[in-house]
Amino acid sequence: MILLIFTCALFPFLYLTLELPKRIINDAIGSVSNQIEVFGIVISQVGFLALLCAAFLGSVLMHGLLKMRINTMKGILSERLLRRLRYTLISRMLRFPKPYFRRTSQGELVAMITGETEPMGGLMGDALTQPVLQAGQMITILVFLFLQSVWFGLAAVALIPLQAWLIPKLQRQINLMNKQRIKEVRQLAALIGESAQGASDLRIHGGWRYRLALISERLGIVFNIRLKIYKKKFFMKFINNFITQLTPFFFFSVGGYLVIQGAVSLGALVAALAAYKDLSSPWKELLTYYNQSQDMGLRWETVTEKFSPATVVDEKLMQGGPANIPGLAGTIELRDVTVTDMDGNPVLEHITAAFGKGTLVAIEAPSDEDRQALAGVLTREVLPATGEVVMAGHDLTQLHQTVIANRIGHANTRPVLFRGSFGDNTMMSLKQEPQSDSMTVPHATAMEAQAAGNSADATEAEWLDPSLANLSTRAEVQSWWLTLLDTMGSGGAFFRRSLDQKTDLSEHTELARGLVAVRPKVWEAIVEADLARHVHRFDPATYNPALPVINNLLFATMRRPVTQQELVSQTDLRDLMRKLGLEAGLVEFSADVVELLNQIFGTDGTEHPLFRKLGLDPALFEESVQSLRKRAQTPSGEIDAAARARLMSVLAQITAEQIGPAFSDAMKEKVLELRADYGLSIREGLGDLYAPLNAATVAPGLSVLENAIFGKVSDSAGARADDLRKIVSDVLQAEGLKAEVMALMYDFELSLGGENLPTAFVEPLAISRAVVKRPDVLVLEQVLSGYDTKLRDEVIAKLRALLPDTTIILLGEAFDDPDQYDVFLEIKQGRMVSASQVDEDTEDGAAGADLLRKVRALEATTLFSGMSRKQLRLLAFGAKWYTAAAGDVIFNKDDDPRDGAYMILSGAAELLNPENGARETHVAMVGPGTLVGELGLIRNVPRALTMRAETDVEALRLGAEEFLAVVENDAATSFKLLQVVAGYTA
Repeated sequence: MILLIFTCALFPFLYLTLELPKRIINDAIGSVSNQIEVFGIVISQVGFLALLCAAFLGSVLMHGLLKMRINTMKGILSERLLRRLRYTLISRMLRFPKPYFRRTSQGELVAMITGETEPMGGLMGDALTQPVLQAGQMITILVFLFLQSVWFGLAAVALIPLQAWLIPKLQRQINLMNKQRIKEVRQLAALIGESAQGASDLRIHGGWRYRLALISERLGIVFNIRLKIYKKKFFMKFINNFITQLTPFFFFSVGGYLVIQGAVSLGALVAALAAYKDLSSPWKELLTYYNQSQDMGLRWETVTEKFSPATVVDEKLMQGGPANIPGLAGTIELRDVTVTDMDGNPVLEHITAAFGKGTLVAIEAPSDEDRQALAGVLTREVLPATGEVVMAGHDLTQLHQTVIANRIGHANTRPVLFRGSFGDNTMMSLKQEPQSDSMTVPHATAMEAQAAGNSADATEAEWLDPSLANLSTRAEVQSWWLTLLDTMGSGGAFFRRSLDQKTDLSEHTELARGLVAVRPKVWEAIVEADLARHVHRFDPATYNPALPVINNLLFATMRRPVTQQELVSQTDLRDLMRKLGLEAGLVEFSADVVELLNQIFGTDGTEHPLFRKLGLDPALFEESVQSLRKRAQTPSGEIDAAARARLMSVLAQITAEQIGPAFSDAMKEKVLELRADYGLSIREGLGDLYAPLNAATVAPGLSVLENAIFGKVSDSAGARADDLRKIVSDVLQAEGLKAEVMALMYDFELSLGGENLPTAFVEPLAISRAVVKRPDVLVLEQVLSGYDTKLRDEVIAKLRALLPDTTIILLGEAFDDPDQYDVFLEIKQGRMVSASQVDEDTEDGAAGADLLRKVRALEATTLFSGMSRKQLRLLAFGAKWYTAAAGDVIFNKDDDPRDGAYMILSGAAELLNPENGARETHVAMVGPGTLVGELGLIRNVPRALTMRAETDVEALRLGAEEFLAVVENDAATSFKLLQVVAGYTA
């Protein structure tokens, strides 16, 4: 409303900017009298001119200020609405069913939310004011023209109907092409995303050229569409500009004639021409607005289409939360549950089961597709096509998402890890809302977020809620997490990994004091184990070969990790060295080191692993070598400041241990002499970058292990480095520091997708995230499969002891001892083994029933039992029923293999080897479940044997094309086939 008021207030000032120039020309400059009466006051002609000019200036100023304010308000409105739209789309995306993401490229969704919504923001801000503003300006100008002369007004509006009909018609054609372009660009984005994700595979398998050809083809399609758009768009602009310029022709011709005839004044004609010039702008803006609204309408259709999957989670189940979160500790019932894929094909069929409270359930499902579907059903990530899931009397589909997040835990071997700290990922289920007594968002920020329909929650607030795990404090949560790690047998590995953490120990005062206090005991244990020679301790009287040269010079460590590029740009160190007169000597020392490295590696050996281990930047090293070569050719022997900076940075990175014996004792003695003379002065001047090494304090920039031993582990320690870690971990644990050390893992920053997290820690993180909230239902999908049977049983027993009332559901490919579980179910190809088979006379008709019979015949065999449903249907579709009576020859030796492979379903057949027309040699008997003839298909060579039916045989003849497609695309089947082939060769 305020924006509309400001917009309407603009029009009077616009009219004045049109009227006043005419008055200035006619009434002031063209006045026949020196005295002019204005509102009863007589003023001179010059004074009247000054008054009108001042009024004109004031009108122009007010018009400009109002327009500036309107545009600013439009910009704010646009950005708020764009922010709201993006937030809404992201919120909606979080409600998409899990299977939807298997068919939709994440890159495509990202491009739509970030790129395609960008132009929508501007239009949303214009939606209210632009039509009012431009139409109002246009009407104001037309009123002014009609007041000057009816002919002027008619001339101004004469061609507007033609433009209003023609331009939108052409724009609609352009919009349709734009819609096609958007779809093609999305496909291109998906192709680029796939290429980026699979760049390594493309290089390894040689597929980059074909992939580039696909991208080139897609780019060509986009180019051709854009070319058509350009041609159509610029033709439309030509027509529009030509029609627009016809009106001034009428003004000059008709208006000039009227001025000559005395029908209108010259001032009126000049004002009319100026007014028409201003008229063209709002008219063009209105046409542009129409064109943009049509284009945005098509964009909106494509966006809403992509963001409207059929089974999106109901919004009311994600907003807010129930006052009381009901428990789900009770009987779990799956009532005739059927799950279908996106094509409507069944994945799970008529699953009916019930599990009591606190039971241990094992569900054996060889198919990964079945396990994922069942896990999705139990966590409501997948909604059943028919049937229902009931937990403790609650229909799972009607529960608020907060209930599921609190009461159901799920872990698999491929958890999604988010960028952030290890603690943020582990404690996600305990960070569901900011705590009321924590910090809040600044008022202005919160108001702006609410105005845009965004969340006003403060990200810096305390989100951890220990009560969700029935605990009271953060310390209790960490203790509970450590218990879980020990339960999974991962506590020791995490503890040893925590020893390598480099963090600011000033924020962990208890741990810092403990590390200093424990140093004597740690060193005593190391000496007792005869491992002291593998540690380079920090001694102010000796050179430490594991520290860089500058660190040895200062007897200090860097407070934080610094790259060589940063060191090059660091001026404080060089300025201080220059001030103390040390720069020249250190540059020469660094030059010797660079020359030494150049002799060892050369500039073409910077990709060598040993060079990479030095931590030097290859580009900077090559530039340093080039600088030294230039100096050798220069009579003065001087190098520029940039080269000196590069050389100095080498001394802050390289260690004597990395260089080896080539780093002479003379070099070390020289550094120690400089330390004795200047070390303290230099260190005091670089206190912000370097921290002194002191046995009475912890050193920032060093790991927990290095602080504990007050030294560095030698690179030559080899396997003894693990022994050192074990000794240090044992001492720290004995001194009660284990919890404080492992807490450092909370601060470990994960990269995108958790790529920097060791694989051994991924599964424990997933289980911890699921168990830390003490769920009523715990679904473990294929986790612990890498453990041996004994360890896995121990972990499960410990989990049951920790969570006695929790129903634990294990989904696995196979279980060795089903009797140890309270409930054991077996699911094959989406159906419970104990469930009655669906009658083949289904309503799908004869064709569907026949396909179903083939699928079931194939899945009953060992070779194809683990195949995905889609691959099975493909194979069954190309398969043909084959029967042979006893004594019939099914195929002969040297026949063409493209006839197919034969999967024997019933009966027996004999494999024979005819020897040059002589008697036939018996090779083997084959029976039900045996695949025959597959080797000939794979190798594309004639049949090696003859197969004759020993009894009546029923088989499925698998088409060559379909069989080879399965071998190429189904890894599990290919592996089983490889085992079969290995049996042949054996």
